[in-house]
Amino acid sequence: METTSILEQATKSNSKPSADVVVAALLAAEKSAKKTKTRYAFNQLIGHWQLCFITGTKKTRKKAGIVLGAGRYIPQWIAKISIAYAAEPVAEGEENSEIGRVENSVKVGTMELTLSGPTKFLPNNILAFDFTRITVKLLGKTVYQGSIRGGESREAEFLSLSVGKQAFFAYFLVEDGIIAARGRGGG
Repeated sequence: METTSILEQATKSNSKPSADVVVAALLAAEKSAKKTKTRYAFNQLIGHWQLCFITGTKKTRKKAGIVLGAGRYIPQWIAKISIAYAAEPVAEGEENSEIGRVENSVKVGTMELTLSGPTKFLPNNILAFDFTRITVKLLGKTVYQGSIRGGESREAEFLSLSVGKQAFFAYFLVEDGIIAARGRGGG
């Protein structure tokens, strides 16, 4: 089965391929992207994405033991985890399509936690980000919203920091309805 169709089945089908098959497809997609030097644009990431499968580094998996394994589906009945990217508005006449915002949300039952902050997309498919704000909702109502980890000052210096000092995702697959990336920690 082709890599993309395996990943589509993993995201959209009720009969999901095994975790090992999905991990192999992800590794094949990553290898292919490196070989072909595929380049993406930030506007391809703009939108709302549902996290449905995670992996970790061998070190991370060793710490987690049997619980994590090589890869794992996120049970949607336990938690809905999503990530959304949006372009940052720019002044008229300016063009800066690589700058944006990220919102990472985890919804468990009637509670939703959202971390958000700035992003910058680099030509080598790296999306650097920083979580500088938090929103907590209960029953759909915001019960807390504010800056975290020195939010305002971190946002002000975000664009000037090197990517080596920031969290990032290195995207290796961006298709209609599917994105895949390796995080800074390797997972």
